[in-house]
Amino acid sequence: MNLPLPLSLPDLRGVIVDLDGTMVDTLGDFEAALNRMLAELDLPPVSRALVERTVGKGSEHLIRSVLEHQLALPGVHTQGQPGDGRADELMAQAWRIYQRHYLEINGAFSAVYPGVMAGLQQWQGRGLQLACLTNKPLDFARPLLKAKGLDGFFGHVFGGDSFERKKPDPLPLHKTCEAMGTLAAQTLMVGDSENDGLAARAAGCPVVLVSYGYNHGRPIREVDADGYVDSLAELAFATL
Repeated sequence: MNLPLPLSLPDLRGVIVDLDGTMVDTLGDFEAALNRMLAELDLPPVSRALVERTVGKGSEHLIRSVLEHQLALPGVHTQGQPGDGRADELMAQAWRIYQRHYLEINGAFSAVYPGVMAGLQQWQGRGLQLACLTNKPLDFARPLLKAKGLDGFFGHVFGGDSFERKKPDPLPLHKTCEAMGTLAAQTLMVGDSENDGLAARAAGCPVVLVSYGYNHGRPIREVDADGYVDSLAELAFATL
């Protein structure tokens, strides 16, 4: 347990929970879909380490970052030289291929983190409003939650394409609080990355970050938060 106890949230009314890296370890799904996409584009496979550093800012950012990295590898023959806009030229095609493969394998190479189910059950049992807010496209998020048996906990699910802007912008949190009918100060944000921390701080929500997520390859304790936990079950107990 890394959370200072007690966590003083006496008026807690709702919890907003991130998806990738917070509830579900989806690196395997990302890796599989990206490598199938790259194979169709005749590009070398991506490393799991690069995927882990790149996820969390939306699928468009993930695909573009991977394309730019793979196109710049030694021995990769493209039209022109690395940095000449080849990634931009491939983006539309790459997105279509990636989307097809991701929808085919969504959830097949991922697993729910320990403590997630117990934590959600505790919050639900207390009558708290629960929402899932992710930068993942909504058409990817909903099937994943269903496949992992998590969809029944959430009254609202919002993706990276649900609003005009994504986390770390505070807009998605404002909109989610509005949908739940809760004030930001009464709504806990739970995530795994700087995006979640920055969005929560800007929105006025208390925020706790999990220790096991992705956070673009950086230590999570470098991110400003109200606490850090090793599981959602520990957090749910701490906010009783």
